[in-house]
Amino acid sequence: MCSAAVGQTAGVSVIVWIAVASLLAWLWLLLGQGFFWRTDVRLPPGRDPDPGDWPAVCVVVPARDEAAVLGESLPSLLAQDYPGRAEIVLIDDNSSDGTGELARDLARRCGGLPLTVDTPGEPPAGWTGKLWAVRHGIELARTRRPEYLLLTDADIAHAPDSLRRLVAAARAGGYDMVSQMARLRVESLWERLVVPAFVYFFAQLYPFRWIGRRGGRTAAAAGGCVLLRAGTAERARIPEAIRHAVIDDVALARTVKRLGGHIWLGLADRVDSVRPYPRLHDLWRMVSRSAYAQLRHNPLLLLGTVAGLALVYLMPPAALVAGAAAGSAATAAAGGAAWLVMIVTYVPMLRYYRQPLWLAPLLPFTALLYLLMTVDSAVQHYRGRGAAWKGRTYARPDTVPEEG
Repeated sequence: MCSAAVGQTAGVSVIVWIAVASLLAWLWLLLGQGFFWRTDVRLPPGRDPDPGDWPAVCVVVPARDEAAVLGESLPSLLAQDYPGRAEIVLIDDNSSDGTGELARDLARRCGGLPLTVDTPGEPPAGWTGKLWAVRHGIELARTRRPEYLLLTDADIAHAPDSLRRLVAAARAGGYDMVSQMARLRVESLWERLVVPAFVYFFAQLYPFRWIGRRGGRTAAAAGGCVLLRAGTAERARIPEAIRHAVIDDVALARTVKRLGGHIWLGLADRVDSVRPYPRLHDLWRMVSRSAYAQLRHNPLLLLGTVAGLALVYLMPPAALVAGAAAGSAATAAAGGAAWLVMIVTYVPMLRYYRQPLWLAPLLPFTALLYLLMTVDSAVQHYRGRGAAWKGRTYARPDTVPEEG
């Protein structure tokens, strides 16, 4: 009886210390990780140039089998009220659903900015399909001699003043690259559970306030909306320098910043993704196709990530329940406090996405889903399937460059 009691007491003590470690981790995240949880990092204000001083811009849109969303996104680009010279280059990446024909038809019906549609052929070895299309688009754009390139995905809809505001912000802040994280679609139950958490986790990894610091090491971008100075792209050999990257937006930001470029990333107010992810399967595929690449295909990093997610996100509710069941007030208090801090930091993101706040306590469940998606990403990699997207599979994709 005494031995059993001692063993039970020791077990409770271990759980208490793990719960305290989780609470300390959350206090550090709350105060020491660039205030990642705040959602007030928005596009910096910029003063409009003189009427004749607006720089030329070329919008590059890689598109592969995007007929389902192009009807919502492309008209928003054609309708940009940009005061300077601007045109759109849409690269039809060997689509099988009539993407290129639809783009030409939309341009005829909607008018607006000039549109060029071209196709690059199949990507050679060592290139991801999207970056091969971006390369072709940038090469065409350079013949127009723009000062800026707007790299935007085919599922991204822009408010009429989006391009104007991006350019004004870039000029006013002296930025070589300005990127906005488009507001993703949140309508289905699974989108409500997973999508705000996706952006929350991204900001936790790459605090937006740190990204904008000159000389700082943190670099990231959101590939759906990137305004890039054309001269910077040429000096950085974009996209050749990152042609193998599965997580191309982060690789792009790191390359630009490594060359001394000044970059900015924040949340968007007037740039939206129109791509639906109605089922868990759709969201699972979106995350798992690149999660292990984010970990540089390193098994030790995978183990560390799984342990970290368990400690930070799963331990607080587990400790609260276990402490209450075992009558350990310390365990329950530490677990409950950690869970409360987690909830408080998640509320701003839910508000940004206009979601009910009762979703905040469910973040541990969502984190468990992301943990399983990450493990599945590793399993698919070692099965030789790697990152798969729209009919292409990259069995052993190279990792993005490390931060220098």
